[in-house]
Amino acid sequence: MAASDTSVTIIGASGALGFGLALRLGHAGVAVTIGSRDAERAEETAAQALEIVPDGRFEGLENAPAAAANELVILSVPFRNHSETLTNIRGAMQEGQVLLDATVPLAAAVSGKATRMLGVWQGSAAQQAQEMAADGVRVVAGLHTVSAALLSDLDHALGEDVFICGDRRADKERVAVLLERIPGLRAVDCGRLEMARITESLTALLIAINVHYKTHAGLRVTGLSE
Repeated sequence: MAASDTSVTIIGASGALGFGLALRLGHAGVAVTIGSRDAERAEETAAQALEIVPDGRFEGLENAPAAAANELVILSVPFRNHSETLTNIRGAMQEGQVLLDATVPLAAAVSGKATRMLGVWQGSAAQQAQEMAADGVRVVAGLHTVSAALLSDLDHALGEDVFICGDRRADKERVAVLLERIPGLRAVDCGRLEMARITESLTALLIAINVHYKTHAGLRVTGLSE
């Protein structure tokens, strides 16, 4: 299993956010394992990423072996696939792995409005992930406010914060080290995992702002020491 500062698995990299992350991290020198329910689709996505980042290291695998490949796993799937995906990768993950959950329970997942949130019994998608994860796998929530479109545009200079929540400082630091390999992203520790119910809802807020102003807005917290 490869170390989290040099490699990462992205489950759902065929989606817009996951693919953008794969491109940015691959461009930053991180080896990216792309997971999909279908191995052939994962391989196709890896090939597409390699066309855009020719010097990148991309591999496509089915979700379960992809989840087992690296210490840090990013989950970037629509909320309608959240529970099923977690069930499918549970047996492949081991104690000590960190799962960075970027899932947002938007009503769009059930044909509702993208500016509305769905109620999650556990409090947030990330808390649901922690409840469903294998013993010893720790969940960190994050990446809810980063534009998928801008991530995929490697010519666009990023300059925004990534809000991360989790119950162990060491896990959040591991996530921060990885994400800050992407120029222009700064990780901001937002406290315990229970705060994910707030950070996840920021996606709906930004969607409303983006629709109104026809842009791809991000968020930056002022007053923090660099």
